[in-house]
Amino acid sequence: MMKLCWDQDPLARPKFSDCIKYLKQMNKGKSVAEELKRGQPVTAETFDSATLFFSDIVGFTKLASESTPLQVVDLLNDLYTCFDEIIDMHDVYKVETIGDAYVVASGLPNRNGMRHAGEISNMSLDLLSAMTTFKIRHVPGRQLQLRIGIHTGPVVAGVVGLKMPRYCLFGDTVNYASRMESSGLGKEELLSMPYTHTGEF
Repeated sequence: MMKLCWDQDPLARPKFSDCIKYLKQMNKGKSVAEELKRGQPVTAETFDSATLFFSDIVGFTKLASESTPLQVVDLLNDLYTCFDEIIDMHDVYKVETIGDAYVVASGLPNRNGMRHAGEISNMSLDLLSAMTTFKIRHVPGRQLQLRIGIHTGPVVAGVVGLKMPRYCLFGDTVNYASRMESSGLGKEELLSMPYTHTGEF
């Protein structure tokens, strides 16, 4: 970033807003990490409002059963590498991945006022857009679909464990976002549903 700022061509230099965004990404979560390095306990914190994002792959169980374990690992590695590059462009924090589930938050651990819902929404649209060009190495003709759940509300966050500490989120907001994702329908499921003349499903 510094080298870009020194560029002789003023048009090639990043905007101040881009520099601030990059710096925020670099500093994200450092306070929690520094406290853990010093062996200090990380106090649980309440966030009055944050937005959580849960996603999983539609039909992942079937796809995994038709693939070798190595192919599944390659698929998830390729997918989450793609996701990680996209979320770096937004003011969000990657909480964890569990199998094909991907969990992201905005508004924590760094508060960002009322921007968290917009950040997660824009990130979600970017992730969905990326699915149109994402290629599965061992099934290149198959397009992945995401099932997404989002919810905004109060969250308690804290580090759990000593051996392998994890930054965990707790509260109804987490449960609602997870249920929004798990009860959602994929595109193929929506298209197969009958609808009335009013357009209601």
